[in-house]
Amino acid sequence: MNIYKPELMVIKNIIDETKDTRTFKLQFKDEEIAKSFSFKAGQFGEYSLFGEGESTFCIASSPTRSGYIECSFKKVGKVTSALAKLDVGDVIGFRGPYGNYFPIEEMKGKNVLFIAGGIGLAPVRCVIWNVLDLRKDFKAVTIVYGARSVEDLIYKKELDEWQSMPDVKTFVTVDPGGQSNDWKGEVGFVPAIVEKAVQQSENTIAIVCGPPIMIKFTIPVLTKLGFAEENIITTLENRMKCGLGKCGRCNVGNVYVCKDGPVFTYQQLKTLPAEY
Repeated sequence: MNIYKPELMVIKNIIDETKDTRTFKLQFKDEEIAKSFSFKAGQFGEYSLFGEGESTFCIASSPTRSGYIECSFKKVGKVTSALAKLDVGDVIGFRGPYGNYFPIEEMKGKNVLFIAGGIGLAPVRCVIWNVLDLRKDFKAVTIVYGARSVEDLIYKKELDEWQSMPDVKTFVTVDPGGQSNDWKGEVGFVPAIVEKAVQQSENTIAIVCGPPIMIKFTIPVLTKLGFAEENIITTLENRMKCGLGKCGRCNVGNVYVCKDGPVFTYQQLKTLPAEY
C-alpha cells in the first residue's frame, strides 16, 4: 500500500455520537488492500473528501479487529462539515497509517489506567479495545472518561459495556451543571475523579488524552499519585496536517508530531518548547 496515495474506502456504518460528532466504519474498496492493511493502536490517517480536502484523525478502532477501521470526528471546519453530510455507501479517501503507537507489548503484565476527555476518547478507545481484546495479558484496567455534559458523551453504548465488565473499573463523569435529572454517573472534572478512582501507581501505565486544559491539570494529579514521567503517555493530534513531516504545521522545536509522535510520554513532552 502506498502511504502517499489516498485509497478509496466505503462508509459501511455511521453513528451520530453527539449533535456534532460522528463515527464512520470504513472498508477498503480494493479487496487486496483490505487483506494486507495493518496498523497499531495510536496511529492515525488522513481522511479526504474529493473537492473539499483532507483531515487528520486517529484510527479509533483496535488493530485486533480486522476487516475495517473506524474514525470519529467533530464538525469544526470545512472538511469535517462536508464529511458530516455523507451517508452509508459514500466513498472517501484514506492514506496511512502514520505515526508511532502505544507500547502495547511493554504494557503487558502491568495495570493500565485510561483517562480521556471529550473527543479525546477516540484515540484512547483504540487502545482500550486493544487491551480488552487481550485482557489476560494485563492486570487491573481502569477507565476514567469525562465530558462537559451528558449530551457530549461519545461511545455511550461502549461506556455501558465497559461499566458492565467485572474485570474493568469504569468511571464516567460530566462537568458540574452538565448532568441530567436521571444521570447516575460522577459529577466533577476529570482530574478530581482520577484522584478519587486511582488507588495505586506502582506497575501502572497511564494513558491520557483530551483537551489541553484537562491534560494540564491531570498530569500533576498523576505525579502526586506517584506515577513516573515515563509511565504517563499521551497522544497529540492538533496541528497535524500532511502526516509526512513536509508541511511543518506540527513542528515544535526539532520534533514533528506526525513523524515523531503522535504518542509521547510525559518525560518526552517536558523536553518540548512551552508553546506546545
